[in-house]
Amino acid sequence: MEQIKNYIDGKWIDSRSGETFPSINPARKDEVVGVVARSREEDIEDAVKAARGAYEGWRLFPAPRRGEILFRAAEMLLKNKEALGRLETREMGKILPEGLGDVQEAIDMGYYMAGEGRRLSGETVPSELPDKDMKSIRIPIGVFGLITPWNFPIAIPAWKVFPALICGNTVVFKPSSETSACAAKFVEILAEAGLPKGVLNLVHGPGGEIGELLATHPGVDAVSFTGSFDVGSRLEGICGSIHRPIVTEMGGKNIILVMEDADVDLAVEGALWGGFGTSGQRCTAASRIGVHKKIYDAFTEKFRTAASRLRVGDGLKKGVDMGPVVNESQLKKVLKYIEIGKEEGATLILGGKIYDEGECSKGYFVEPTIFTEVTPEMRIAREEIFGPVACVIKTEDLRDAIRIANETPYGLSSAIYTRNVNDTAVAERDLDFGIVYVNASTIGAEIQLPFGGIKRSGYGRKEAGGRGGALDTYSRWKVIYRDFSGRLQKAQIDR
Repeated sequence: MEQIKNYIDGKWIDSRSGETFPSINPARKDEVVGVVARSREEDIEDAVKAARGAYEGWRLFPAPRRGEILFRAAEMLLKNKEALGRLETREMGKILPEGLGDVQEAIDMGYYMAGEGRRLSGETVPSELPDKDMKSIRIPIGVFGLITPWNFPIAIPAWKVFPALICGNTVVFKPSSETSACAAKFVEILAEAGLPKGVLNLVHGPGGEIGELLATHPGVDAVSFTGSFDVGSRLEGICGSIHRPIVTEMGGKNIILVMEDADVDLAVEGALWGGFGTSGQRCTAASRIGVHKKIYDAFTEKFRTAASRLRVGDGLKKGVDMGPVVNESQLKKVLKYIEIGKEEGATLILGGKIYDEGECSKGYFVEPTIFTEVTPEMRIAREEIFGPVACVIKTEDLRDAIRIANETPYGLSSAIYTRNVNDTAVAERDLDFGIVYVNASTIGAEIQLPFGGIKRSGYGRKEAGGRGGALDTYSRWKVIYRDFSGRLQKAQIDR
């Protein structure tokens, strides 16, 4: 059992109160992964003060040298990939291959943002006047408050921390209390890679208690949040009222469309991965599958048969396809939505119960669950469940499928399976989502492009990527005009 401490101003320390809370293995709820420092307002004060004190030096630290530190961190993540992946599985439950993939995403982001240390490019354009030049440059924003969820406990912190640092910001990082051990290991690697003290600070504790304290602290200049819509929208309102930039990524009600000419077997694979990967606990999970009426029955039977063969269990065991949900609260939420689906008149064709066979009785496991005869207005087709529950909806044609897809408050990820190139063009144009996949599941974003959604799925600029994504999130533009004519020129007036 490990002691998980805060990291403030270059030191690993207990919370000022000395209070702690346990981090529990969701597959074996009697196993404590670590005992975590429970932060309060005074700990946030210390962390923000440290970040503010380190900002001037880090802002002026050459960006290529910042990149060298990030490159070393990526190398260390790669070296520790297996251990970090296993820790993810123990602390939040995803199966080991997914945990390793999560760490690889952080490695990719580290290398990518390290390279930006030698770019961070702006723009130089000609002036309409003689003896005058003009350019735009990127500059850091200041102290960032970063708040991350538990479902990607290494990757999402990397998506935020690496670009924030390469742009010259300092950081106070508040991870989910469910995955404090993973966050601590990530920060430990960055510290060992050579970050100066105070540049990156880590505080643990329940988001409802300290997340808002961090986001509203007067010493914080900007906020990036990934989590639920309810919390994110509240933070948006608060930050708007104090004129503080905030970026939010808040989940989705994603859909896979399967057209009559689709490769059905391939679409079933995509629906399995989208619906039950990470036990459905992804913001990009495919909790809706819209299937053309001509192949609805054939698809549904193949999907049910394939899902019934998924092996549920401890994600560290070889051959397991799906692990537990993260905690008891999430378990109860998923079971509640399954009951809502039954009450709404959807047909339950698979699962629907706690899975408690053998050692699974010690954890928070739910059977892979499929509803058919689902209509778009049902709550299970509109509200984010965040569990292994898939809803199959019958569609008439492409136009009807796109209409159904768009009739949701969310707009993060979507997919279409079809062999018709014209239909893919229409889908790309008309699907009202931040991300569209063609003949692939709703999961599979790569770090080179911006990531994020619209409507209730997100607000502000995007994560990942370069221009249009993370670099625009974690830096701001400054425009510079230099006149070396030696006389007053009045731009358009002089013309």
